Amino acid sequence: MAITSSHYFALLIFSIILLCFGSTSAIDDGPEQPPSLAPIPPLTSPQDLQNQQAFFTNIALLPHILSQLGYNDLATAAPSLSADSSPSAWIGPFTLFAPSDTALRSCISCSVPNLLREHIVPGLFSMDYLRNLAFGTKIETLSPGRCLTITAERSPLGSNETASSKIFISGLEITQPDLFSNGLIIVHGLKQDGSFVSPLSPLSCDIERITSTFNINPDHYRGGGQQRPFSSPSIQPSIITRLMLRDAMLRLRNNGFGILALAMKIKYPELVNLSNMTIFALDDISIFSGSQSYINNIRFHIVPNIYLSFEDLEKLPLGTLLPTLVQDQTLVITTSGIGGLNPAPMRINYVRIKIPEVIKNLKIVIHGVFLPFPHIHPVAAVYDEILGGSGGSGVGGSSSDSSSARVEGTCYPFFGEGACVQVAMPPPTKPTVDIEDHHGL
Repeated sequence: MAITSSHYFALLIFSIILLCFGSTSAIDDGPEQPPSLAPIPPLTSPQDLQNQQAFFTNIALLPHILSQLGYNDLATAAPSLSADSSPSAWIGPFTLFAPSDTALRSCISCSVPNLLREHIVPGLFSMDYLRNLAFGTKIETLSPGRCLTITAERSPLGSNETASSKIFISGLEITQPDLFSNGLIIVHGLKQDGSFVSPLSPLSCDIERITSTFNINPDHYRGGGQQRPFSSPSIQPSIITRLMLRDAMLRLRNNGFGILALAMKIKYPELVNLSNMTIFALDDISIFSGSQSYINNIRFHIVPNIYLSFEDLEKLPLGTLLPTLVQDQTLVITTSGIGGLNPAPMRINYVRIKIPEVIKNLKIVIHGVFLPFPHIHPVAAVYDEILGGSGGSGVGGSSSDSSSARVEGTCYPFFGEGACVQVAMPPPTKPTVDIEDHHGL
């Protein structure tokens, strides 16, 4: 049978239809179908989920815990800890070194949530554990790149036991250890009275880094020229002094004592060679309000190689002479805090202490004063003699007696550790109130 053109046309149409359906099927069955993959494992293990749940449970309880302990500002900032959702966020046990509300408010420009994170370290650090850390150990906080420095002060008896040693966290003493501990959180209370806090330096993990490889645990000695060995010969005392100087300068800048911080930076080569020091400071507002003379007399306000807390100052008798960095110029206790049911506030060169222990760390203690110290000359002593009464009832009774009193001063042993301050024998007939009434500074 002959094949006509109509048959060719029908076969052509049929072939086109087959090709279209075939290609569509091939496309539908092609690479659009996803390959078979293994199931994705969970991002966290059951143990991690359990730890995370325990962490956030304790974070939720932390505001209540802190408020019950009296740390209301930290309690307000505590919920911010749960806002960190970064993969590197710590979700394990932690230790909080808690500054008081007064200390937090001393830094007006500071963020309390940031300060909170800078006082929390991962892990559980009991007081016994802290006492056994190497001197100067640095521990990174929940703020990346910010480290707290752990230092210790042994008991003044020089005992080898660590049970009585004081622990300082970046210069602030732990006065209320182990306030709270539940196996996931430990809270230590830092010194409350007269303490100041400031943000940690971005270099706090790097400046003069002292790690456990140094293996040192030095005794802290208040005293003059006597140097006592550290437990490791590889560490020189100047390293500790440099660390404490930089700590003090940073905290001064953040607490309104920027001029003194700058002066300490300028005098750094001189200060770093001291074993310890006591500094009397004016804040920036006082200096710019009429006390500019302090700028040119800062060395007169530094007592070298003697560490005098406010409690120590109050124990000094009337007439005690304190050396300064200015050669042959001393400070004098013009009002003693000793004696009487209601002793008058102690004064140095007729100036009263404004803020005791503005800064206090292992090597440096800084007290705020109302005014720069005036220089006391022999003429002033004669004036005091006239004010004290006529005849022989003045300062020394006679010029020869006064001279004798100055020459026959005694060395006052400070805590029996070799440091001495000169005590000029005070005249028994000169009442302290006369000194205050006639020099009302």
